[in-house]
Amino acid sequence: MSLAGWVPLVGLIVLGALFSLFSVAIAPIVGPKRANAAKLSAYECGIEPTPAPRTGGHRFPVKFYLTAMLFIIFDIEIIFLYPWAIAFNMLGLFGFVEMLLFIATVFVAYAYVWRRGGLDWD
Repeated sequence: MSLAGWVPLVGLIVLGALFSLFSVAIAPIVGPKRANAAKLSAYECGIEPTPAPRTGGHRFPVKFYLTAMLFIIFDIEIIFLYPWAIAFNMLGLFGFVEMLLFIATVFVAYAYVWRRGGLDWD
C-alpha cells in the first residue's frame, strides 16, 4: 500500500486549515468597524432578548419545549420515508400499503396536534 494516494487528501486538509486560520486572523483587520447598539445586541428570532432568570421565581415557557419535541417527533417519522423510497420497487404492494398506513398515522398525529393548538406559537 502506497502513501502517495493520501497526498492529495492531506494537502486538501492542510490547505483548508490554512485558509480558515487566515480568514479568522485577517477578518478583524480588514472588516468594517461600525458597531452600534443594535449590532451589539443579541438577536433571538425577532423577540426582544431578556435576561435569563437567576432565581426560581420565573418560569421558562413550556411551549418552546413542546415545539422542539414536535419537530423532533415529526422529523424522525419523516426519516422513515427514505429507506422506503430506496426499496420501493422491491417492496411491492405490501410495502406501499404499509407506507400508506404509516403516512395516515403521521397525518392523524399532525391533525391532532394542530387542533389542540400545539403548532400555534402564540
